[in-house]
Amino acid sequence: MKVKIDLNGCYQNTIWSSPYLSIYSYPRPLKKPPHHHQEKGKIIPSSSTTAMLHIFLLFSLIFSSTNVLAQDFCVANTASGIVTPSGYPCIMEANVTSDDFAFSGLGLPGNTSNIISAAVTPAFVGQYPAVNGLGLSAARLDLAPGGVIPMHTHPGANELLYVVHGHITCGFISSANKVYLKTLKRGDVMVFPQGLLHFQINAAGKRPSLAIVTFSSPNPGLQILDFALFANDLPSSLLEKSTFLDDAQVKKLKGVLGGTG
Repeated sequence: MKVKIDLNGCYQNTIWSSPYLSIYSYPRPLKKPPHHHQEKGKIIPSSSTTAMLHIFLLFSLIFSSTNVLAQDFCVANTASGIVTPSGYPCIMEANVTSDDFAFSGLGLPGNTSNIISAAVTPAFVGQYPAVNGLGLSAARLDLAPGGVIPMHTHPGANELLYVVHGHITCGFISSANKVYLKTLKRGDVMVFPQGLLHFQINAAGKRPSLAIVTFSSPNPGLQILDFALFANDLPSSLLEKSTFLDDAQVKKLKGVLGGTG
């Protein structure tokens, strides 16, 4: 038997399938494979042994990658120090309490006394272990007068923003470099597709604005463009060439954001 793993599940002759993987059976070729001389003391696995090994490895993959889906929840054991692409390992269910599923960190305003006059209070898996494996997380966004969340991306998630009060000008740039821009008021929502550059600016004049954002991942990731460019030790000469900024502008931005080089 040949074993083929297909992630789309679109072939026929299915003998086992799940939402993630499928196993298919195909007839053996009529022609026997040529006989190979077996070296003394060397064991050559048979085709059936090889097929069984493939199946064993397949099921190992399935059970290791869907352990969260096989149970009701997986409260993250963040103290383990182990992080995989599918998340953290689980705390033993016997040790999970109701408190693990509640989070009160979004009830207090963040400290906006900083260079961007804004604060983001996350409820990601690191702060809220109950979202581990559930495909979602949240954050609170406080914008003081003049506050801005600079151009940034979330490599691992889509984002949905809900305005609690105030007015917020939001926008994102598509991969075709088209700008989608909107000023939102209380009760409005806006979505920001995964990986695209986007920003939020307080448009409420002298009043603060507040928003709650949700993400399609327990750990959406964050990269702020200005900090990525100017808060590191990338040589100024290379930044000048790659950004079309002159030496004085690059050094000014590095000085403001704490970069060197």
